[in-house]
Amino acid sequence: MYKLIALLLLAFTASAQMPIPALIPAPQTLEPGTGSFAITAQTRLAILTPVADVRRMVMDNLPGIPASDAPKLTRAITVRLAPVAGIGPEGYDLVITPTGVTLTAPEAAGLFYGLQTMRQLMPVAKTVRGQSIPALHIRDQPRFGWRGLMLDVSRHFFDKQFVKRYIDQMATYKFNIFHWHLSDDQGWRIQINSLPKLTEIGAWRVPRTGSWNEIENPQPGEVPSYGGFYTQDDIREIVQYAQQRNITIVPEIDMPGHMMAAIAAYPALTCGQKQVLVPTNGKFYKVEDNTLNPCNYGTYLFIDKVLTEIAQLFPGPYIHIGGDEAYKGFWSGCEECKTTMTVNNLKTVEELQSYFIRRVEKIVQSKGKKLIGWDEILEGGLAPNATVMSWRGMKGGIEAAKQGHPVIMTPAQFCYLDLYQGEPSAEPSTYSMARLSTSYSFEPVPDSVRADLILGGQGNLWTESVPNNRHAEYMTWPRAFAIAEVLWSPKNQRNWPDFMKRVEAHFKRFDAQDVNYALSVYNPIVSLKKHPMGMMEVTLGHELPDTYLYYSVDNTIPDDHFPLYTQPFQMPKGAERVKVIAYRNGKPIGKLVEVMMPKVEKKVQ
Repeated sequence: MYKLIALLLLAFTASAQMPIPALIPAPQTLEPGTGSFAITAQTRLAILTPVADVRRMVMDNLPGIPASDAPKLTRAITVRLAPVAGIGPEGYDLVITPTGVTLTAPEAAGLFYGLQTMRQLMPVAKTVRGQSIPALHIRDQPRFGWRGLMLDVSRHFFDKQFVKRYIDQMATYKFNIFHWHLSDDQGWRIQINSLPKLTEIGAWRVPRTGSWNEIENPQPGEVPSYGGFYTQDDIREIVQYAQQRNITIVPEIDMPGHMMAAIAAYPALTCGQKQVLVPTNGKFYKVEDNTLNPCNYGTYLFIDKVLTEIAQLFPGPYIHIGGDEAYKGFWSGCEECKTTMTVNNLKTVEELQSYFIRRVEKIVQSKGKKLIGWDEILEGGLAPNATVMSWRGMKGGIEAAKQGHPVIMTPAQFCYLDLYQGEPSAEPSTYSMARLSTSYSFEPVPDSVRADLILGGQGNLWTESVPNNRHAEYMTWPRAFAIAEVLWSPKNQRNWPDFMKRVEAHFKRFDAQDVNYALSVYNPIVSLKKHPMGMMEVTLGHELPDTYLYYSVDNTIPDDHFPLYTQPFQMPKGAERVKVIAYRNGKPIGKLVEVMMPKVEKKVQ
């Protein structure tokens, strides 16, 4: 009898202590319950709102569960729009018990995010019927209103199907801004009906493969067959698709620099009016003029035509006009620019860029939109109502906020998803470094500014070194997990070891969904320092604390019988390379990393 009671108590305890689910981003509050709710053939959806779009959104996110308007349903999933005390427009309250589920939110956005949480509580499946979800109570809302990812489709073109897939992935992790970099030197990607040459000429370049900084320029006689663009119907379709997932698209047309593709189509846009080709790389910078003439009336007619159609296609409140890395050397020798600077009392070419941005802001405002620009738009004086996106560290954002302007923080060292994310010798070629743990340490609000002026932040995937869909996913995930959590979850809840456990659970979800991702966090990290006497000091590291590193310096392949790394060491005379393997829980993880000594001075630290 006593044994039976003990077994029953053990079973009850096991059911009461279900593991905390691996949610990304972590919710504001989560109270574990007892038991779970089983979704069976008898489970029904009670959607307590007459709004057709909301009802459709709920059913799309909980496929296989019929909706019913019958009164007093039992063992139902109840979804309702209603005020929730202390919860804002993107927040929700989710209660799961063994007898039913209730999801409440003040607005449709909150319902959508609550549904994403429910989906993460279940295994990946085409239908949710037959699944069980743990009993709990979640009250949740985002820390920031701007939670974005940027995709550069100029350097390499990504088709409509991939963009939708990317938006799906964003929505799962509660991103709400898709910043779409639609034009740059290497390609113009959006159809503008009033300027057809932008896509007839500007959307295509000669095909090239290889390292971005090494590929050759176009040669005479080569056919520009590589590229593509989105028709206006494509844009409308993707905009609607994003809206259904509570994502606002912010289009970017980069100006006055980064305009070579447009200039190839319309050479009169520059001071020199020279005919150029759409480039395959960035080696033309400061050699060929890729900057609009800010002193010609025709430039502003061009911009007005482009932004008129952009504004009609994108219902969101913002248009991003770039403003970064504009080389102004060609303006200095331009007679039109000299006259404009004299007439307007402009003393520097930086002030001339500010003159340009202020005129463009008036065009943007005439379309009923707000202007966003990279932090270079601060140079020479900031346009009156501009929002600044700070990428060169936090400095530009701090300066803009101190002037009372809204800011989106996206400093490269934390948020650039095109950078190395692990030991460079084990990664596809790129530049600089932003590890997963670094992205997770990102704090968007500096101590010295008003927090309400920091709208939020985003990750940016530039694609000079990202030539295909699978690599775009590889570079985005899992660093976008970290950025999602930074922008949604309370700052004081951040916990790297706990986050990594949840990341590993989501790796399994991505495996089931056939989404590519990087395992770079498992790889050892090698740092080299050359001493004055010519000896090389080796420091080994790892992002995960519960790992052991074993190494060799004699060109053999190390395992856990080799020297265990405990402190920096000097390479023996004549040693050509160091090889390192990481172990966790007695098993090797990540890649075997091999670093050659002659490449030391080129390594990213």
